[in-house]
Amino acid sequence: MPLKKEIVWRVGVIYIFMLAFAILIIGKILYLQLIEGAKWKDKAQTLTLQDITIEPNRGDILASDGRLLASSVPYYEIRMDTRSTGMDDAIFNSGIDSLSMKLSELFRDKSQSEYKNDLVKARKSGERFHLIKRRVNYNQLKKIKTFPIFRLGQYKGGFIAIQTNLRIQPHVSLASRTIGKTTLGEGGNVVGIEGAYDKEMKGVEGVRLMQRLNGNVWMPVHDGNEVEPRDGMDIVTTIDVDIQDVAENALLKQLTRHEARHGTAVLMEVSTGEIKAIVNLQRNSKGQYKESYNYAIGESRAPGSTFKLASIIALLEDGYVELEDTVHTGNGEIMYYDKKIADTKKGGHGIITVQEVFELSSNVGISKLVTDYYTGKEEKFINRLYGMNLNNRLGIAIKGEGEPEIKYPGDKLWSGVSLPQMSIGYEVRLTPLQTLTLYNAIANDGKMVKPKFVKGLMYHGDLVKTFNTEVLKQSVCSRSTLRKVKIMLEGVVERGTAKNIRNENYKIAGKTGTAQIANKESGYSDKSKISYQASFAGYFPADNPKYSCIVVVNAPSRNVYYGNLVAGPVFKEIADKVYATNVDMHEGLKMADNEMESEIDIPYTKNSNRDELKNALNYLGINVNDEDVVSDWVLTTRLDSCVKLENRTIVQNLMPNVKGMGVKDAVFILENMGLSVELQGRGTILKQSIAPGTGILKGDLVVLEMSFN
Repeated sequence: MPLKKEIVWRVGVIYIFMLAFAILIIGKILYLQLIEGAKWKDKAQTLTLQDITIEPNRGDILASDGRLLASSVPYYEIRMDTRSTGMDDAIFNSGIDSLSMKLSELFRDKSQSEYKNDLVKARKSGERFHLIKRRVNYNQLKKIKTFPIFRLGQYKGGFIAIQTNLRIQPHVSLASRTIGKTTLGEGGNVVGIEGAYDKEMKGVEGVRLMQRLNGNVWMPVHDGNEVEPRDGMDIVTTIDVDIQDVAENALLKQLTRHEARHGTAVLMEVSTGEIKAIVNLQRNSKGQYKESYNYAIGESRAPGSTFKLASIIALLEDGYVELEDTVHTGNGEIMYYDKKIADTKKGGHGIITVQEVFELSSNVGISKLVTDYYTGKEEKFINRLYGMNLNNRLGIAIKGEGEPEIKYPGDKLWSGVSLPQMSIGYEVRLTPLQTLTLYNAIANDGKMVKPKFVKGLMYHGDLVKTFNTEVLKQSVCSRSTLRKVKIMLEGVVERGTAKNIRNENYKIAGKTGTAQIANKESGYSDKSKISYQASFAGYFPADNPKYSCIVVVNAPSRNVYYGNLVAGPVFKEIADKVYATNVDMHEGLKMADNEMESEIDIPYTKNSNRDELKNALNYLGINVNDEDVVSDWVLTTRLDSCVKLENRTIVQNLMPNVKGMGVKDAVFILENMGLSVELQGRGTILKQSIAPGTGILKGDLVVLEMSFN
């Protein structure tokens, strides 16, 4: 074949091949666009567009006065992409030593060499998500962003920070078990208020469409369909932080003194059922007392002698006894079949009245009365207990309430000793909160209200829902019985087993309790293995009850286990604090009929703000002479019949006269003029380092000397 024809033929073959290949490519393009176009467009969108869930802010838990009990704080998980595209060996090697040193200095958990070895090893193995530190706070995060390598960002420095919200309780252990927690996952726990109101607090998730750009950067796409998250609501509890602190310290001291296993204390407002303080402390393996279980709500045990209140109410309601009736308690021991019931006083109390039976907590006396009148009519006694709502849970929102147990005649475990045993608080089970609710009903003129832990819900500072007091039973007994029971409860403290907590300032009404706790293996048969539960339940002031309280101490040692000695002092310390800080519980000073208002001594007043001073004096009923006074700040003079106010002029850039003023007002004036203030002592201001009328400049220091060092 001639050379020319061969060249033409070869070129033609190549041309035909290329033409066919071009036709194939065009065909494929047309196929992808026309036939599979919709499919690939959808797939492209899934790779570049994505709906991102926006987590809402979880609501806070607040004390009754608005102080924080629980809140979410942002923390960060710090990771490193050791094979980030923009980070070459030169960047890594030049900065690894400095980075390791900075991390070691910041966290103080590893040495510089340990950090370096970890990071070098991670880079060699190609880790793209290497964990450096969890639970890093915001201030630490700001520092980390300035560290070598990391300051280059995610692309060149491999820096990754993932935000997580950590739930914290600013007061640490204070009411921590009641405040509670939630844990993630299907098997997660819901504890306390956190768990009970999780739905209200967690808010509603939002959704936002995001588009991925070069460098794996996501940018929001405003398509009009995004859903903004709705923050969770804040929970306003009934807890009073100051009283809670007193209750915790009082209980802790007593648990430590008696080396007890655990204990609980609860303070309730009588009329509303609001829980003002609730403490649960348990000794751990290190001998420390921590809040690890909510005994007040969850532990259902034999209450012991505090249950005698229910027994005496039944006897009075059925008309079987009067306070003056007598009971022969003999030598302080009595047998019911093979069960001996004894009084704590050796030799017994002999013949005493029904009132004394209760006030002295005679086991023999109460059991004799109940068995004498209810043998053969056991159902009548139990129905009385059921009528006081003692067989039902309280139905509080917090999960884990213990089940009360008051068996009925004919039940499997009913026996010949059940009636006398139940009369003194055995063979029954109640939680401390259930027992307290009964005592609170007596204080509340018979009305039983449900314990309340939450007052309302707030959203961004506005109260959106309030929780009213729920009545469980309008009356647990008749007015006549109520009057008699109150006399006996006061008598326990005035003359009976709790005389040690009596005081001259206000009256306490209540009942001591000392219950044996059976050993799991040997029951009550092995006396050496039996432990005790000491308790005191009651209310104060007895003549006008405002608060009810229960204290339960489990397994006190050192041979002291009676309720009046172990639980009573805790009750009294809590009551003393509440009484001392609650003005409404104190009687006002009474004036004699011939004492005229004009005879009230005019008090000394500090130079102050005119409006605030007038409001205070008007509230106290003290006359004020402020004729011709136009200035905001005033000088005061005490006259025989009034407090006279005079103008005080403050001129900018001239040092004012703050002598005779209180610290708050003086500091307010001086700092608003740009001065720095140093205080020495306390009380009323006597001297000032810069003389009045002297020229001043912003930043000048003025030293104020007070009347007391």
